[in-house]
Amino acid sequence: MGVVNFIINNVLTQASITIALIAMMGLMLQKKAAGQIISGTLKTLLGFQVLSAGSSIIVGSLVYFGKIFTAGFHMQGIIPSIEAINGQAMNELGLGRDIALTFLAIFIFNILIARFTKWKYIFLTGQAILWMATMTTVFGFFAGLRGIVLILVGGFVGGVFAVAMPALAQPIIRKITGSNDIALGHFCTIGYLFEAGVAKIFGEKGENKKSIEDIKLPESFEFLQDTYLSVMVVMVPLYIITAAFAGPGVGDPGSQHYLMFAFLQAIQFVVGVYVLLAGVRLLLGEIVPAFRGIAMKLVPDAIPALDCPVFFPYSPNAVILGFITTTIGTIIAMFTLPVFGLAMILPGMLTNFFAGGTAGIFGNAVGGRRGAIIGGIAHGFFITLLPALLVTIFNGMGFINATATDVDTVSAAMLYAWILSPILKAF
Repeated sequence: MGVVNFIINNVLTQASITIALIAMMGLMLQKKAAGQIISGTLKTLLGFQVLSAGSSIIVGSLVYFGKIFTAGFHMQGIIPSIEAINGQAMNELGLGRDIALTFLAIFIFNILIARFTKWKYIFLTGQAILWMATMTTVFGFFAGLRGIVLILVGGFVGGVFAVAMPALAQPIIRKITGSNDIALGHFCTIGYLFEAGVAKIFGEKGENKKSIEDIKLPESFEFLQDTYLSVMVVMVPLYIITAAFAGPGVGDPGSQHYLMFAFLQAIQFVVGVYVLLAGVRLLLGEIVPAFRGIAMKLVPDAIPALDCPVFFPYSPNAVILGFITTTIGTIIAMFTLPVFGLAMILPGMLTNFFAGGTAGIFGNAVGGRRGAIIGGIAHGFFITLLPALLVTIFNGMGFINATATDVDTVSAAMLYAWILSPILKAF
């Protein structure tokens, strides 16, 4: 058990190491030379670490933006946090071991389902699997499941989600990437498909639909065709105006003028995007060829399902449009849902950027610019509605004013609540 716990806590929960080991296994199965195996493994590890470094820079900038946004516009409500639920479940309910073993069970079920069904997707976003394991374990525990049954049921449900979500998204992913080499491994996929559906209904139709990537600018504004400059032009005013509403002393260190600090944080955001996209290019250059070894030997035709930032380079303008429109949708939902007796859910800037940006790519691919705009606002409302509905269930389980954001994990939790509702009512 000590070895198993070490592997779970120090290998499988470290996405960069897991993906590097999988790349190494793929290269070994192809009987590559030792030098190629070492090079491919280390480059995969490096690529993912660079991607993670870019994400961390973006997260730091968005945490600051979330503070000034909440203070500047005087918002009070519930901030969704699966991390808080995970901490409470492990520390107060003693479910740490069960969550860890469910995590491992999800990974095993994923491989088994991919091996013996037509769904050939291997879900490689370890953090997302951890949050899914948290949800299935917590809801299974309150439904009365214990021990191996709790772990196996949670592992099976999570394993099904781990192959079903990439499978459902893959037709649109193929349209976005132009190939079938990679899939989307991110547990916000139901939200992405929701935006795609809205974009299909309300967006532009046919092959002549106008993509946000094809905007023709006057010659004096052609510099905005550069991804990083266009992101900067959007984010700098957004940060400075929001900081002006918040005033000094909110999120800034006080050692420099708060508006200058906001300006530099906006630039830091752009730096994060630059680093992230560099990591994506390095990672994809190694993981796809290495994965062919697994496809040939262990899981025929296996497709790696990777985290959402991997798809940002394919449609960078849609990412920013998705972030903005999803934020608008979450603000509308924040004020609308309490009218119907639901909790006020504050906009989560991290979710709005990563999930909103990915949803924007889907909306743009399916319904062009109009589809991305209308679909993005609808997506923001949708990803606020589901956490608001989950608050009531969590309150009854002792998690006061707590909820989560990733709509696939929320949907898995609601599936538990619906199937096992007679048992849940006893708690």
